[in-house]
Amino acid sequence: MNTMTLRGNWNVIKGKLKQRYAHLTDNDLVFEEGKEDELIGHIQRKVGCTRDELIRFIDEECEC
Repeated sequence: MNTMTLRGNWNVIKGKLKQRYAHLTDNDLVFEEGKEDELIGHIQRKVGCTRDELIRFIDEECEC
């Protein structure tokens, strides 16, 4: 996963994350340019997984 992939496919990624982790809200998934690492860290804390697990999910499940 790279920043361009994350930014370009964010709506798809956001939908997949919400399907898998139903307790995530739209406020949890607000994408801000230049704050990708903060976003990943926030999601990571909310769902209780490691950064690597989250990145792997995004790469595999979202076909980015």
